[in-house]
Amino acid sequence: MKNMRSWLSVCLIGVVLISYRLSYSDCHPERTLKVTTWDAFGYYMYLPSAFIYNDATELAWLPEIDSTYNLTGGTLYQSNIHTNGNYVNKYLGGVSIMQTPFFFVGHGIAKMSNYKADGFSPPYQYAIAFGAIFYCILALFILRKILLRFYDDKTTTLTLLFLALATNLIQYIAIDSAQSHAFILPLYAFVLYTTIKWHESPRIRWAALTGLIIGVATISRPTEAIMLFIPLLWGMNTKALRKEKWALVKANRSHVIFAVIFGIIGVLPQIIYWKMTSGSFIYDVGSKWFFLNPWFRVLFGFENGWFIYTPITIFFVIGFFFMKKFSFQRAVIVFCLLNIWIIIAWSDWKYGATYSTRAMVQSYPVFALAFGALVQRIETKKWKYFFYLAGLYLIIVNLFQIGQYNDTVLHYRDMNRQYYGRIYLNPNPSALDMSLLDTDEVLNDESDFEAVLIASSDIPIELSGTPSEPAIVDVTQIGENPKGWIKVEARINAQVGHNAGQLQCKIQSGDIVKERYIRLNNPICDAGESNDYAFYIKIPECESPTDVIIFVNSWDTFEAHLETFKVTYLKSPN
Repeated sequence: MKNMRSWLSVCLIGVVLISYRLSYSDCHPERTLKVTTWDAFGYYMYLPSAFIYNDATELAWLPEIDSTYNLTGGTLYQSNIHTNGNYVNKYLGGVSIMQTPFFFVGHGIAKMSNYKADGFSPPYQYAIAFGAIFYCILALFILRKILLRFYDDKTTTLTLLFLALATNLIQYIAIDSAQSHAFILPLYAFVLYTTIKWHESPRIRWAALTGLIIGVATISRPTEAIMLFIPLLWGMNTKALRKEKWALVKANRSHVIFAVIFGIIGVLPQIIYWKMTSGSFIYDVGSKWFFLNPWFRVLFGFENGWFIYTPITIFFVIGFFFMKKFSFQRAVIVFCLLNIWIIIAWSDWKYGATYSTRAMVQSYPVFALAFGALVQRIETKKWKYFFYLAGLYLIIVNLFQIGQYNDTVLHYRDMNRQYYGRIYLNPNPSALDMSLLDTDEVLNDESDFEAVLIASSDIPIELSGTPSEPAIVDVTQIGENPKGWIKVEARINAQVGHNAGQLQCKIQSGDIVKERYIRLNNPICDAGESNDYAFYIKIPECESPTDVIIFVNSWDTFEAHLETFKVTYLKSPN
């Protein structure tokens, strides 16, 4: 078979995606797979509303369903109540259009089995989850065909493998499967293919399909409307090519009309829904962007930076400089730069919960064209084997981090540089490592400090209230003009309020007060179990501390056992 390596690479990626999906699926009757939750519920709820409950405006069916499956996250933020009394979904319906075939597969299985045909029982969840993988594999096969038009089989193979296995694509295709990214990604592969086919051999069907795809993408996430720049700027690199392109368009004016008509058809379902629920053809869903003041930390920051947590993506951008000979150069560069700017300008720059920058995932087929150009250039260099090794290393790091992310060790929202340094490729992070989620004070080496035990107890103390009764530590052993650190260690079993509790230390000396806290609900601690905690606090400059207070604070009801605690003064040698 010709180009076997790239074909096998897509098969391998498919196996990896399915393996991850199965490993993160639980068939236990009390812990069934749920992918249609939180934001994903907003995208999906059109389908049960329309095809099962025939209720898209009152949502009378939702309270019972939510109490059974816990879909909304506790508050129905996915919909707004309009002034006319109707619920209007904040999330657009294009993703649900893409999910429709798999919804009916799940519905059919539920009706033929003992599962409830309510739109949310396991058959629906598995159908949507595996539907995302189906679309991705289909998109990768189409992307393979596209890449092989410009690159050889080896370049295509490496591009596909690194694109899929060294990025957050696995997380948002195989695990968080019902998010919008998994169902928009194939649209990018489709529009690349129809664009190429129209430019090679203009036909009404390719123009119409291109318009339809862009329309559906726009009502999946409105910002995907910039997909229009792909067909618009394709083959526009030079003055001669632009002249040739516009001659082609003029010769096929009717195709443009068909593209526009089918684009309108693509967005029509959303317009009809808005008219039905809000009374208007256009509805403001409330998203905000700050285009003049974007957050570059979305790319470079340790909170969820695209280049930080999936550094292979740096090569995606470097590829922009190696596309000069390709007809897609201008289309890819303009689209990708606009896409990046829009993503880093969104008001919620942390994107709720995310591994790396999840809003980039759906556009990876476009970035693949730039990345392929770089890979092809590297293939001509003697040092290409270092690139292979670096790529393999980044795949290993990525797969390890996906495991950490789903265990919440790599936190979905609260990452920082020091904490990331402690957990990087670390399979067993410690309690002190966990403290860096909340404090930037860390003593990396205690060996040069004199350890003076100033308080300890192994007699359980009952804690309750917000805050709890403090434990005031005897500070006489610290002495005057102290220099060094306080180290707090504790074992706490929080029966109630684990998510809201914080272990705090306050140092007082006259008017000087310094305090630090760490959360009880950290990635290696579980509610209702005995968990170890530890953190450092640097002693502020003062004549002598009058109090060192240890206590648990909470913004909710709290009940716990302080089973042991230990406070150590680490005296500086200087």
